[in-house]
Amino acid sequence: MGLYWFIVLPLIIGLLFYFSHSYLTRVAVLVAQLAFFILALRNFWEVKQGGMKLEIVGGYDLGVGIALKADLFSSTMVVLTVFLFSCMLLYNLNKSYVNHLFLFLFVALEGLICGIFLSNDLFNIYVMIEVSTIIVSILIIFKKDSQSIYDGIIYLFANLTSMTLFLLGIGYIYKIFGTTDLALLAQMIPLTTDGRTLIVPFALLVTAVCLKSAIMPLFSWLPKAHGTASAPSIVSAILSGLYVKGGVYLFVRIFDLFMPVFDEATIFMVFGFLTAVIGWVFALSQRDIKLMLAYSTVSQIGVIVFGLSLNSTYGYWGAIYHILNHAIFKSTLFLTAGIIVDEYHTRDITKISGVMARMPYVSIASIFAILGITGAPLFNGSFSKNLIEKGMSDSLVFELAFFIINIGTILIFIKYGQIFKGSSAKKSHIRWNQKFVIMLLALTCFLMGIFGPFLIEFLFGFETTVSWSAYLTKFLIYGLTLACGYLFYRVVYLKVRLFGYIQAMELSFNEIIMAIFVFFTGFLILLILQT
Repeated sequence: MGLYWFIVLPLIIGLLFYFSHSYLTRVAVLVAQLAFFILALRNFWEVKQGGMKLEIVGGYDLGVGIALKADLFSSTMVVLTVFLFSCMLLYNLNKSYVNHLFLFLFVALEGLICGIFLSNDLFNIYVMIEVSTIIVSILIIFKKDSQSIYDGIIYLFANLTSMTLFLLGIGYIYKIFGTTDLALLAQMIPLTTDGRTLIVPFALLVTAVCLKSAIMPLFSWLPKAHGTASAPSIVSAILSGLYVKGGVYLFVRIFDLFMPVFDEATIFMVFGFLTAVIGWVFALSQRDIKLMLAYSTVSQIGVIVFGLSLNSTYGYWGAIYHILNHAIFKSTLFLTAGIIVDEYHTRDITKISGVMARMPYVSIASIFAILGITGAPLFNGSFSKNLIEKGMSDSLVFELAFFIINIGTILIFIKYGQIFKGSSAKKSHIRWNQKFVIMLLALTCFLMGIFGPFLIEFLFGFETTVSWSAYLTKFLIYGLTLACGYLFYRVVYLKVRLFGYIQAMELSFNEIIMAIFVFFTGFLILLILQT
């Protein structure tokens, strides 16, 4: 099967079902998704057995036709994409707003995300991102609430601005090398005799990719989009769990491409740390349950960038595995948060209590996801974070920085966990499809932790082991971190008003554009000074 089918097939399916108004359409989409998932697994297996696949649509020469590339990383991301979209469609099977238009847009977004992961040409990636940005903006405002319309427009304009920089960077690259194909650029860039010629295009591409990844200070658009009041839960889950990873994926590809000329690992290690810390500070300051989760995503992106920038094999693969882990546990949290909001008719976390007594399945799924994101032993986040820690080469500074990040994550979910306390005389009814999806994702959080060493070797060929003594050590460290976090929450957080002031801080559209300009200018000056 050609790789282009992973882009085209969802578009065709979505278009066919757009003209059908029957309830059976939703069931047919699920059947098509199952078949699509099997194809994604087959493609991964072919890559694993036969090596990287490079296809040029139309049989043109490399650099002329549309090139698609499937390696272990991109193939894994395609499997993850199809899996999560299948879960979301099943979860929303009975929702009233899931009409033919919503299905078309949502399934079309699936194909575009697959295209971002498979495209091997910068211009094709640009086209995929631009079209997907428009679709995401429509999905954000789909319920036509005034706040969601505002948030959707902010998201649209901020991302279009960043992708304008991306397009300018592509044009500059094409002017220098005569191609935008990543495979050819990987051969040509190391041969560049004067690195100064690449400063401007590199700065343009990095600025755009950092905004798509929500790296500090270019993250203000993300909470508006992912946590907007009336956006459907599956849209928030896909955006926060998966779509933002498209930016991180490009971050990895762009930096690998320019590594022979520019090594900016140190500066982005700092950016990763600051993004992680600022993310959890803002998350801890929120009372809105979805905004807490959205800002938590910013913090976890910081963790990933921090790991990628360690110049360590362990740190790199730990960050890559954390991309997969975050997609699972954050999707779980957004879906369960959506159920909770629908049940309690409020997003104010201080007005929600007794969730465990009232909604046991939702609570169990949420707790599994919380254990994953906070790095509890035996859960998926623990394994990826442990690999990142291994990549720190016993550096006290790095370990202290990572401890601060982990403390912040635990603080967020100590506050979040208050919703489970208390009693409730009412028992809520959760539809079977929603119950199945959240429990499946919760179980995945556990299985990806228990079988972490096997999975990372199977998926990426990276061999590592975790001994039982290491698990014991992790239990002790996690317990200590949890105790420190709880102590800080009770003694400091509940008595300091600083977090209340931070909650009201929000950048306007003009300030977001100014942040883009400042980031680009500062990074450009840094590159000039270094060369």
